[in-house]
Amino acid sequence: MIKNILRLIRINQWVKNLFVLVPVVFSKHLFQTEYLVEVILAFFAFCFASSIIYILNDLFDIEADKLHPKKKLRPLASGSITITAAVITAIIFSAITILITFNLNFHFQLALLLYIILNIAYTIVLKHIVIVDIISIAAGFMIRVISGALVISVYISSWLILTTLFISLFLAIMKRRSELTLITSNGSTRKVLSDYSIEFTDQMATISAAGVIICYALYSVAERTVRELNGENLVFTTIFVIFGIFRFMYLVHKKSQGENATEIMITDIPMIVNILLYALTTVFIVYF
Repeated sequence: MIKNILRLIRINQWVKNLFVLVPVVFSKHLFQTEYLVEVILAFFAFCFASSIIYILNDLFDIEADKLHPKKKLRPLASGSITITAAVITAIIFSAITILITFNLNFHFQLALLLYIILNIAYTIVLKHIVIVDIISIAAGFMIRVISGALVISVYISSWLILTTLFISLFLAIMKRRSELTLITSNGSTRKVLSDYSIEFTDQMATISAAGVIICYALYSVAERTVRELNGENLVFTTIFVIFGIFRFMYLVHKKSQGENATEIMITDIPMIVNILLYALTTVFIVYF
């Protein structure tokens, strides 16, 4: 039962909420307890809120998931979790989210509420509208980063926000491409895919990938960044960003992966090593 609930709330997807930590890292407050505690609370608030959205999504898509080669194994679609149990879990998680955010920054509370409203709208209608669906996903990641800044009241560079926009667009587009590939052999359960094509997603992915690299590189050499970090050393971390983008494209194009970006991030050894090297190098440059 516990295993099924963990699958229901998509605990493995909580890694996406690490975007909330971006502002505290680059604002040089990572090792200051008062800031770190606030950000950790914000992280878990997003974790529980996102799990509520996953539950609602599964409740809406039970019948469609039953026809999907992989999604049919989800707890609700497979019948291993009842609808009643899923609803109760969502209610409990809602209460936990309210408790966590009760004493946090009011602006953060508004941002989290916006995130929840956006994702409910996505679950009900936005995911069926071509291009709007991937924009909605990207907006969710941007809200995470902005919320991380709001909860500790620090400045967040526009270049970092744009980098987040493009990287989330890139991942969403590559997910659509992987789903299109899956259609060829298993059929489609996502209506919006009929409005996409592999050629179209490849063009969008190329633009988004370029946007990630350019925006991050510009952030690393921006006047404010150079002034706060006493140099342009952060530009050297761009190589990790480039490798991460190219590695992900390789896995999608050559290994037919990409439908689950989180799974790639936590299972692909080169990707894990690249992320760890990026994190360590960035912390070293920013703080030491």
